Amino acid sequence: MKTLLYFSIMIWFIMTILIFVLNLTSKKTFSDREKNSPFECGFDPKNSARMPFSLQFFLIAVIFIIFDVELTLLLPMILALKISNMIQYTFIVTFFIFILLIGIYHEWNEGSLNWVV
Repeated sequence: MKTLLYFSIMIWFIMTILIFVLNLTSKKTFSDREKNSPFECGFDPKNSARMPFSLQFFLIAVIFIIFDVELTLLLPMILALKISNMIQYTFIVTFFIFILLIGIYHEWNEGSLNWVV
């Protein structure tokens, strides 16, 4: 038990020293107008370097990822059908799908699924 404590203290001490040394030797960057501007053959840029991003598209993508992950949680339940109690299985699957339906109903009422141009 003492050796584990000694090794933990030693590892913590080595990590602290490494973090300190890396912070001292890391490259420091200074931001100014020239470094933050895009480079176009030495001329000032004609257009903005940043493209406008649709927040609605991002919201739809996040909703898709959430429901896609929940689908991957739902698929293994098919394999669990063989080894589980039928009453418990039915209750769990129904409850899980009910939570998904409440989530999609909430997003629909909130207007997150409406694509307004």
